[in-house]
Amino acid sequence: MRKSFYTLSGIVTSTMNKDVRDGAVFIFINRNLNVMKILHMEYAGLVIYHKRLESGRFKLPDFDENTTSLSIHWQDLITMVQSVKLRCGKLDQNVNKIQNNN
Repeated sequence: MRKSFYTLSGIVTSTMNKDVRDGAVFIFINRNLNVMKILHMEYAGLVIYHKRLESGRFKLPDFDENTTSLSIHWQDLITMVQSVKLRCGKLDQNVNKIQNNN
C-alpha cells in the first residue's frame, strides 16, 4: 500500500463522503491483510500510523464488502491489532530458529 496523506485523505473525502478534519480515525488495510494505515487529524496536521506484519494477517470484523466504509469502536480497532492471525508454520519456524540460536 503506497498511499500516503493526500491520497488517503482524498479517499476519505471522495469515497467515504467524510471530512478528515472532523476528528474521526480512518483505517486502511491492504488486500493481503498485512498492512494497516491509520489516518487522523491532530492539532498540527494529519498523522499516519503504519503497521506492517512480517507474518500473519489482521483479523477484520464481519462487514458487507459492498459498503464504502464501516464504523467501529476504538476497542474493536485494538482487538483487530492484537488478534493477528498467524499463518500456519511461520510461527513454529521462527520459534525453532530462536531456540536453535540460544
